[in-house]
Amino acid sequence: MLFTCLSGLGALLLPCVTAQSTFTPARPPSLPLAVKSPYLSTWFPAGSDGGNGGYLPGQWPSFWTGQTTGWTGLIRVDGKTFTWMGAPANIEAASQVAYEYTSTRSIFTIHVDDKVSLTVTFLSPLTPDDLKRQSLTFSYVRAEVVSLDGAEHEVQLYTDISAEWVSGDVSAIAKWEYGKVDDIAYHRVYKQDQWEFGEVNDRAEWGSVYYATDAVNGTTSLSGADTHVRSAFVDNGTFEEAQDANFRAINDNWPVFAHAVELGSVGSSSTSTLFTIGLCQDSAIQFLGKDGLVVLPPLWKSYFADNLTALSFFHKDFETSSGLAYELDNKIADDSRAAAGEDYLILTTLAARQAFGAVQLVGTTDTPYVFLKEISSNGNTQTIDVIYPASPIFFYLNSEFVKLLLDPHFENQEAGHYPNKWAMHDLGAHYPNATGHTDGADEAMPIEECGNNIIMVLAYAQRSGNTDYLHQHYPILKQWAEYLVEDSLYPAEQLSTDDFAGHLANQTNLALKGMIGLEAMSRIATLVGESGDAQNFTDIAHKYIDQWMELGNNFSADPPHSILNYGNASTHGLLYNLYNDKLVSTNLVPASIYTQQSLYYPTVKETYGVPLDTRNRFWTKADWEVFCAAVASEETRDLFIGDLARWVGETTESRPFTDLYMTDDGRHPVDPWVDFKARPVVGGMFALLALQ
Repeated sequence: MLFTCLSGLGALLLPCVTAQSTFTPARPPSLPLAVKSPYLSTWFPAGSDGGNGGYLPGQWPSFWTGQTTGWTGLIRVDGKTFTWMGAPANIEAASQVAYEYTSTRSIFTIHVDDKVSLTVTFLSPLTPDDLKRQSLTFSYVRAEVVSLDGAEHEVQLYTDISAEWVSGDVSAIAKWEYGKVDDIAYHRVYKQDQWEFGEVNDRAEWGSVYYATDAVNGTTSLSGADTHVRSAFVDNGTFEEAQDANFRAINDNWPVFAHAVELGSVGSSSTSTLFTIGLCQDSAIQFLGKDGLVVLPPLWKSYFADNLTALSFFHKDFETSSGLAYELDNKIADDSRAAAGEDYLILTTLAARQAFGAVQLVGTTDTPYVFLKEISSNGNTQTIDVIYPASPIFFYLNSEFVKLLLDPHFENQEAGHYPNKWAMHDLGAHYPNATGHTDGADEAMPIEECGNNIIMVLAYAQRSGNTDYLHQHYPILKQWAEYLVEDSLYPAEQLSTDDFAGHLANQTNLALKGMIGLEAMSRIATLVGESGDAQNFTDIAHKYIDQWMELGNNFSADPPHSILNYGNASTHGLLYNLYNDKLVSTNLVPASIYTQQSLYYPTVKETYGVPLDTRNRFWTKADWEVFCAAVASEETRDLFIGDLARWVGETTESRPFTDLYMTDDGRHPVDPWVDFKARPVVGGMFALLALQ
């Protein structure tokens, strides 16, 4: 494969070394590098629409928005320098020969001048059962070098980050410092004028970025203009100059922050170097809760005295953290293969970091919360109909995360901060401001959010055994269920979670969610000893579902199928809310509907899957496809998963795992109002595993 290296901050274009890389288990649209929180989210665009095919040497990494986050890797072998990451001008690119991703790792194998092999592993640990480690917004890069030809070679390794990491505004003034702690050398970079809880281009405008490595003999560090610092390494393989003290705009001679490591003579025994990158903020969220408006710190501050203590722990924790990551990788891989084969593994392993990368643990060890950003679609804080499609990964790995996501909603609404009788859509118009909607003017999705909340709460209680949680929130859950009684059979013209498709009255799928929500409420009432409520809600749910069978299905079609909305016999859509009936074992929907849909979907499939519904001819949603697959026949399940896995490997898109795409050509819809990427809803890829 021949491609052209972008020069990045320079103007010169250089031809890259010709190489053909393998990609295992697939070549996704964008390769996750450091993905740990809504603000530590750096990717490598791979699709031909904005990417270079997935080759680390020759292109700049970027934030999930596509904005460059300058990150460079160089290697000097026997006095000659090559690029292994990024696109610095005038430096030849090494040859990438392999890429592999797991749930926590992106692993690049790069050959340098046919002399040495460099394996670069980007590890963003996921420890859902260990809140202390999961709360840390840091990620690792490990570089391992070994001789290719059996001879000894003199090797020096280099990497830098640019000040682009600290702001979405490249004209902002950056400041920095260099220091050492616990035998760790680090650069700290931050925006001069901190804007707490503010964003520019979805980037946090407060906090400090750290880039660290072991302070061992042969390691030197330097800050300065990008071309100057890199030239110093090319010429000498080390640094002897003073740190740059000229604080300036990010785009003013592009300050970078580099580490150079003397590896010495490298032969058949490999040698490795570890780097840590992370974001530290003293404050994480503004939250309107039971005590009024409060500022919540990141949870890691309950475990560590300051930024440097946290940095030191994380960096020195690599062996333990890496071991835990391997265990999780293996668990997800083994369970995915057992559930639906290799194609399913392509989906779950790609989704894991992205789903967790949209949430952050905040608060204290006594009162922890998980806050979620609705990445890319509108930036809302704690959107219920985003938590819901993301929830399968949390139900599968640790259902307490679902509780911690729902807790802020209960606290806000039970404190009287929301005037409507139905459940709130989100906790704030834009992350990280969870300041609620005291005027009740959030994006209204009454059936959607009432149903989502009740279903998720029951699913959590079933998996955790925590019936106290049901007692605690029973009054408001019943309030929401009573709203479902009013509106579920004939839903008014309102939005579903697929709000990009617009308002629609009597939506078949939305009505089904409300009815399953009512049966779920009956189960909740039973668990808390409210037998009268239990009987009432189950009676209504069964009465409604009997009518829904006739209203929401076209039984005279060949083959029969559910319709988009009542009375619209020529329409169809993904009946993804059927999944809820299995998730919480309500057994409300007749088995014939499961069989009917399994037989119907293959008749309307396109190249890359089944369209969402007839409103947009080729649009589909990856999360809803997997929800449908999870409750379909084995043959139809494999059809959904196979088409989606093929899309992952063939799409020309270069955005982080979009959940919205065209089933005919695999592209994202061309629509100025819809730009989906890096969204946490890909947690829905775990829908099969959540049912276990």
